[in-house]
Amino acid sequence: VQLVESGGGLVQTGGSLRLSCAASGFTFSTYTMSWYRQAPGKEREFLAAISSAGDSTYYGTSVKGRFTISRDNARTTLYLQMNSLKPEDTAVYYCMARGGSVYWGQGTQVTVSS
Repeated sequence: VQLVESGGGLVQTGGSLRLSCAASGFTFSTYTMSWYRQAPGKEREFLAAISSAGDSTYYGTSVKGRFTISRDNARTTLYLQMNSLKPEDTAVYYCMARGGSVYWGQGTQVTVSS
């Protein structure tokens, strides 16, 4: 099983990034997928989740209206479109798969400069 995040980097306040999470080794289309993040010295924070079919989405209050989660089951890839980024969005971003088991990616760093 692999979950590989990509798309992180350095961006200015107000900018945008699109994260990807490429999945392999399990039946992606049957798993609920989520994004979390963890900033230094803080607990891991839930950001967004999407149902296995992609027809339902859920967001944490800190990102609702700015971030959009989506998935492509044919490409077994999860996405997170992040707009209007703020310095407090700086963190390591993780994707997570939940179904028969729970899997985590290794994370990708997002840094938002002021």
